[in-house]
Amino acid sequence: MRTKTLEQIRTKGLHALVEELGTVGAVRFLQLLDTGRGDYSRERRGRITKRSVRSLVKEIEARRKRAAA
Repeated sequence: MRTKTLEQIRTKGLHALVEELGTVGAVRFLQLLDTGRGDYSRERRGRITKRSVRSLVKEIEARRKRAAA
């Protein structure tokens, strides 16, 4: 018996999923398996800055003014 390539296994697996779960069910199943990419903790720390409540309020007010204009 010849060993299947990873592409052949992937294709056969996708066909089996669609046959058993339907297209929508197969897509939903695959979404459950996606673990994402990168380092979320590092990226989050990079986005979070220590700011005062006053500066946050000013930013919110400025955004509301722009949205109302």
